[in-house]
Amino acid sequence: MNLNDVHRGIQKNRKRKRIGRGPGSGTGKTSGRGHKGQKSRSGFSRKPSFQGGAMPMFRRVPKRGFNNRWAVTVFAVNVGKLNERFNDGDEVTLAAMAAKDVAKGTFDEVKILGDGELTKKLTVAAHRFSKSAEEKITAAGGTVVKLVAKRTPAERVAALASEKA
Repeated sequence: MNLNDVHRGIQKNRKRKRIGRGPGSGTGKTSGRGHKGQKSRSGFSRKPSFQGGAMPMFRRVPKRGFNNRWAVTVFAVNVGKLNERFNDGDEVTLAAMAAKDVAKGTFDEVKILGDGELTKKLTVAAHRFSKSAEEKITAAGGTVVKLVAKRTPAERVAALASEKA
């Protein structure tokens, strides 16, 4: 193989399809539009939502209520789950919860709820705590650290857009 053989037969840009230039071209006469019908006429345009005359999907799907795109997504974690997954004296942070598969997925804030028993002394850092969860953590000898939410409403909207895409 020679160096000048490398690009042989490769075209940088595809050649334009020349339409309506006689029968020898392969796209003469009807110019690739077929015979008759709405699509064959000049000036034809169709809405992207058109589904061949059937009721469009956006009209078939029921729409009810209000979807707040700026709502805060709160992930709930029970005290009993922390008792199962963490050892005595551990620091329970967002990163530690993610590592131990306690808080998974996308969320804005984590709330600790009081369901279950807590026998271990833990330092729990989260955005929100229920009263019963706070009482159980302090009763077990642990401490409660309240975090401040990092994402602004604009950042939440951007995250929603990226999830849908």
